Amino acid sequence: MTIYIEDLKFQCIIGILDFERVTPQDICINLTVEYNYRDSFINYADVAQLIKKSMIENKFLLLEDALAYLSTKLKENFSLIDKLTLKITKPAILSDCRVSVANYYSFDS
Repeated sequence: MTIYIEDLKFQCIIGILDFERVTPQDICINLTVEYNYRDSFINYADVAQLIKKSMIENKFLLLEDALAYLSTKLKENFSLIDKLTLKITKPAILSDCRVSVANYYSFDS
């Protein structure tokens, strides 16, 4: 089974520049979760809420650190996850493009 959460948008403190540490900015998260559906399922609303809460509370410096944290947190809370692709986008940090960092995770279940 595959869950897609696309364009999860909210604001949070993320980044290393001085102004990024003070003013929340727009971010957009896309993810794909693969798991083996049997008798249990993964609630995609709970996944989205965990991501938003984690990002807002932790105020990460680097997108890379946020990705690593989220992958661990998601696996801890949703043990059925076998594979995970996460992408965090800062749509307004540069005036002429959207900047993103992504990673793929495979877990031994």
